[in-house]
Amino acid sequence: MRVSDFDFDLPEDHIALRPAQPRDAAKLLVVKPGGLEDRVVRDLPALLNAGDVLVFNKTKVIPAALTGNRIGRGDATPRIEALLHQRLDGSRWKAFAKPGKRLAVGDRIRFGAEGRICLLGTLDARVEEKSEGGEITLAFDFHGPILDEAIAALGDMPLPPYIAGKRQTDEQDREDYQTIYAEDEGAVAAPTAGLHFTTDLMKTLQSAGIEQEFITLHVGAGTFLPVKAEDTQNHKMHEEWGEVPADVAERLKSAKAQGRRIIPVGTTSLRLLESAARSGEVSPFSGSTDIFITPGYRFRVADLLLTNFHLPRSTLFMLVSAFAGLERMKSAYAHAIANRYRFYSYGDASLLFPSSS
Repeated sequence: MRVSDFDFDLPEDHIALRPAQPRDAAKLLVVKPGGLEDRVVRDLPALLNAGDVLVFNKTKVIPAALTGNRIGRGDATPRIEALLHQRLDGSRWKAFAKPGKRLAVGDRIRFGAEGRICLLGTLDARVEEKSEGGEITLAFDFHGPILDEAIAALGDMPLPPYIAGKRQTDEQDREDYQTIYAEDEGAVAAPTAGLHFTTDLMKTLQSAGIEQEFITLHVGAGTFLPVKAEDTQNHKMHEEWGEVPADVAERLKSAKAQGRRIIPVGTTSLRLLESAARSGEVSPFSGSTDIFITPGYRFRVADLLLTNFHLPRSTLFMLVSAFAGLERMKSAYAHAIANRYRFYSYGDASLLFPSSS
């Protein structure tokens, strides 16, 4: 399909710069074959059935946005921004650097050189490799837990560019840009549909007989990369690491066999579940996935989908269009814009029924 088929106009003032407070007060657009319904997230227990299974992504966002200076090459020490996006081993990360043109293989970068240091001092790294598009491989001087501690002290939460370009990241984002059930460190972008859940909402869902399962997909910065191809078949999807534990896979397989609905919370949960079910049913999974879902895909696991509102021409809008139908999603987004729903990571949510329902 043409990437332009997934385009739409969104006014700038519809992009949320802060989340709803409390989290579950966010609007919720229910998208059914029979029409649209305006609700709020805390209505979920009344919208779902006892026996339904919500599947959450329990990845934890690390403060992966680092700022420093290139050192050791003359008097000039240009400012460098690096967004870590893939851990390679105990001391090496792939990162997107800006401005990448100021860096060469062998250069050293000192992070924390602008008055912000950790207990260990500044954090130095060497540019080990450089690729097109500003991607570099950084080999840090620290290793393992010590490196993790330094990154946590010096880094900022990696807010998406459509937020970071409009305001400064602050300490409040360390709480806001993290789900309340985050556990497994490794993501550099939040599974944003999960940001709407509160402790009270989780308890109410459980009391209503709605089950909760947890899997892990470490969301990468590639989720924000634009689709540059003109046709979807020419787009290469970024890889992300995920895991579906054996006991979770078994319970989900049993729920499907009993006719109970599986509802991924977010596109990250959905992509991982579908990756784990390429044999036709949910199986244990551990590894990387680059699954790219566009209209025509046959869903094996997901029966409903809870998700935020996504960027035009993005792989995520393609995914929701595959799930609920392109024309229905364009109509739903037009309704959301007209009714001042808030878009993207800190925005409102939608509950999607499949196009076949």
